[in-house]
Amino acid sequence: MHYRLSADPILPHYIAVEARLTDITTNTIELQLPAWRPGRYELQNFAKNIQQFYITDASGHPLAFRKITKDRWLVHTEGVTELIATYTYYANLINAGSSYVSDDTDVSPLLYVNPVNLCLYAEGYIDKPCTLKLDIPADWTVACGLSQTGLHAFSARDFYELVDCPLIAAPALHRIQYETHGVAFSVWIAGRMVFDPERVVRDFKRFSAAQIDIFGEFPEPEYHFLTILLPVAHYHGVEHRNSTVLVLGPADEGEGLYTDLLGIASHELFHAWNIIRIRPQELLPYDFTRENYFQTCFVAEGVTTYYGDHILRRSEVFNEAAYLKELHVILKRHFENNGRAFQSLLESSWDLWLDGYDKGVPDRKVSVYHKGAIAAMILDLHIRQTSGQTRSLDDVMRLLWQRFGKPFVGYTFADYRAITEEVAGEPLDWYYDACISGNKSLLSLTDTYLRYIGLSVSYTEAHGLILDKLHP
Repeated sequence: MHYRLSADPILPHYIAVEARLTDITTNTIELQLPAWRPGRYELQNFAKNIQQFYITDASGHPLAFRKITKDRWLVHTEGVTELIATYTYYANLINAGSSYVSDDTDVSPLLYVNPVNLCLYAEGYIDKPCTLKLDIPADWTVACGLSQTGLHAFSARDFYELVDCPLIAAPALHRIQYETHGVAFSVWIAGRMVFDPERVVRDFKRFSAAQIDIFGEFPEPEYHFLTILLPVAHYHGVEHRNSTVLVLGPADEGEGLYTDLLGIASHELFHAWNIIRIRPQELLPYDFTRENYFQTCFVAEGVTTYYGDHILRRSEVFNEAAYLKELHVILKRHFENNGRAFQSLLESSWDLWLDGYDKGVPDRKVSVYHKGAIAAMILDLHIRQTSGQTRSLDDVMRLLWQRFGKPFVGYTFADYRAITEEVAGEPLDWYYDACISGNKSLLSLTDTYLRYIGLSVSYTEAHGLILDKLHP
């Protein structure tokens, strides 16, 4: 498939898409627009944002087609070897998983594209190479992890790579660069530049190096932090193959905004291993047409949430007070909101596709992010304590990388459990019964393990969640 994107010349906030399919050898072709995007496990039905939709042959003659599902089209090719789908996609929302086009906002002129939102693919061609061309002014800057083949022209090995490489394009983007362990990193900023570049390089280099040290290598030769700063409150990030999109605000928040940048950037970078490569078996390959149910989102998101802040402390980007503040937030959000929830982490991982991103009914589900992070912390502290600090959760993640991530074969829940028990050197029935498949409160267990590092946690209805340092 060959894609051409531009701002629609007539319709504000619409992206004009041309998708050209070549080398057709069949009498019919089915075209599919993804129903969801990796990193958010719910159906988002991007087809609802398409306004106009046409299909012609290479000469512009209409081809017969009809919709056969909400986001799938059957095309009668009538012997042609090439077809062109042209359509307009409404792009008037800015978050870390959306697309946006405008020439009248505090962060623009701006073209921001998550290709998974608006690039359809042809059944049977998803593994074929793709190209992407942007019809934008020649002097605009484009930030993207795709291979560049010309002026605002890019290529991807297949559709999976294409849709895992978002882009931002604007007349001017701020770029901060650094290198560690032979990997080139770029922090791109769209919007008003409010960060000290030297500080960004120092802090980002520290946590990037600390994460690479855990795994021994980085999956990609380069990595891009695509950051959009908004004038309003916002906090959202999404992981990708060799990049992440970070949307933050308000831009004038000062030190609080920088702390948010560090926290979300560290979290998303850890995903470069954990979920992008160390991926549950059920998600290999992604099926963009329907739900992809899996039980281990507490590993994908919970472990990552734990490491995001933990790495910032280990690399001395956060001091003790800053780290304890973030830990308190995680504990508070779980125990005050979902501490008595009926579902286990396994059940809530599965039900992400049902209501995982909604508030839901009281005391039903838990957050795979918050409870998952607490469960990861308990496991890490247990392994450290019983091994005399000779092993940790780092060893678990390293083995997952070596056995499943680097060869890029999916792991199962049983695989994860086996590796944790291998590293712990003992059965972990108690841990999986209490923390992963159980629904009883983890408050007492959390307090027991926090005391190992000189902390205590308590919760009462009157005073809420309290995290204290123990006196020597």
